[in-house]
Amino acid sequence: MKRRAIRIPNLGGARAIILHRPHTTVQALTRQLAAIGLQVTQAWPDLGPEALAADYIFFDADLGHDAMFPWDTGQPPIPMIALIGSEAPGRIEWSLKAGSHAQLLKPVGDSGAYSALLIARDAFDAQQALSAEISDLRRRLDERQTVVRAVTLLAARGKTEAEAYAQLRQMAMAWRISFEDAAARIVAAQGGMDDRSERG
Repeated sequence: MKRRAIRIPNLGGARAIILHRPHTTVQALTRQLAAIGLQVTQAWPDLGPEALAADYIFFDADLGHDAMFPWDTGQPPIPMIALIGSEAPGRIEWSLKAGSHAQLLKPVGDSGAYSALLIARDAFDAQQALSAEISDLRRRLDERQTVVRAVTLLAARGKTEAEAYAQLRQMAMAWRISFEDAAARIVAAQGGMDDRSERG
């Protein structure tokens, strides 16, 4: 994986939702976040679709449950910070499965929120970058497999592998498309021929 630059975001004006029952924890955290410059709203017992417009989610890991988030378990589209009072292994495991990127221990006092926000943002960005890199690698692998299949189809017409590869390159240039797109076109055309022969 490429080395990723670490950036400290400007948090002024960011939106945070605290998913926690009414409690002194919510009050203390709201004070910290407001002092940093965040706009804060509180929700309980679950998040609505408006959560997708937030920049950060703080959630109660002690009373958390899978249905409290409006997305697939472990697939948060927003940095998530677990508010942990009970360090029971089961609660921590659930918090991690839910997709937490950082944690803040309860009872929440007058500090801790700023570092939790920065750590959550960096962990979230790293996760997104890794997912994008994995998707790109999978796409490139699929394209390579398509190229191999196209070369095999061309070679089946009595050409050597090198000749079939050169023909594919010439076809791509003639069609003014990428090498991979030309391979996909050949494979798709062969698929259409196979369908017609099965029906015939």
